[in-house]
Amino acid sequence: MSEADKDQGVLYMGIDLGTSRTSVSASNGVRETVSSFVGYPKDVVSRKLLKKDVLFGDDAVQHRLSLNFFRPLEHGVLKGSDSGGEEDNLKAAQDLIGEIIRMAQPRSDELIYAVIGAPAQASINNKEAIIKAAKQSVDSVMLCSEPFAVAYGLDMLDDVLVIDIGAGTVDLCRMHGTMPEDTDQITLTTAGDYVDGQLSKLIRESYPEAQFSIQMIKDMKERHASVSEDMGKVKVHLPVKGKPTEFDVTKQMRMACESIVPPIVEGLGQLISTFDPEFQQRLKDRVLLAGGGSQIKDLDTSIEKHMLETLGGGKVVRIEEPIYGGSNGALKIAHDMPGEYWEKLK
Repeated sequence: MSEADKDQGVLYMGIDLGTSRTSVSASNGVRETVSSFVGYPKDVVSRKLLKKDVLFGDDAVQHRLSLNFFRPLEHGVLKGSDSGGEEDNLKAAQDLIGEIIRMAQPRSDELIYAVIGAPAQASINNKEAIIKAAKQSVDSVMLCSEPFAVAYGLDMLDDVLVIDIGAGTVDLCRMHGTMPEDTDQITLTTAGDYVDGQLSKLIRESYPEAQFSIQMIKDMKERHASVSEDMGKVKVHLPVKGKPTEFDVTKQMRMACESIVPPIVEGLGQLISTFDPEFQQRLKDRVLLAGGGSQIKDLDTSIEKHMLETLGGGKVVRIEEPIYGGSNGALKIAHDMPGEYWEKLK
């Protein structure tokens, strides 16, 4: 099959399927992202109010009290839900993938070939569930690890360590010029959701009278997340018996954000210490920080500081496009796969 035949009538997509955010980069130049939430009206009243059969992203979050509300990916894989079982979550995941593909504006006559980024150590069952969900909307699909997609997109495939921080997982991947094996990858659950949990706990301990939801905590973190030693004051308004009251949560914010650094550096240490001794220093000096969690202010500096204390040094570089780093790389993989390979996957 020639390259011309390969590309004729095919729209290639790279999809970063995340716990908190799902992004797509498509070969037609479209790039879109949506929060990974799906909701269905609870009853005839909510259906009349919302005038939709399904809501996605921030729209679903805003109206969640009127919805059977799903966050179909926990730790980056399909999960059971409080409001339903596995089949309900599979449907929510199918609808979420269908929505992100619709946002990429495929023509009705185009075949859709998609590469989907999944957590580095997703189990075989989880991978099969993701493929099953995707096959409702695509003609051919393959999975790759999210950190591998990030490195591939930047052409950094040799002697590099990738830290991909999402909401559900932190994926660490050691690249050394070949496809990464299981021993090259570590998945941690001390990620964005973990920071939210720590921040909730710290605020509750300091200000037991304050009222807040986990969504309020997430919004607070997205605005103010920092591990900087000279971060500015973080003052927020939270209700106390219904009255908005100002609280200083600077210390709590920094402590919560810093809580993910030691597990990351410990994971890096595992991947470095089990690598060829001759190339260990090169790995330490080529650490890529990616994913939505990489936007925590001064996180790269904090990881470097901890690497100096425990590993004798290292250099961390934050990628320029944390939201689209995974989907951009997945799209590049899709373009580079031979046409015959896609035919076999159909």
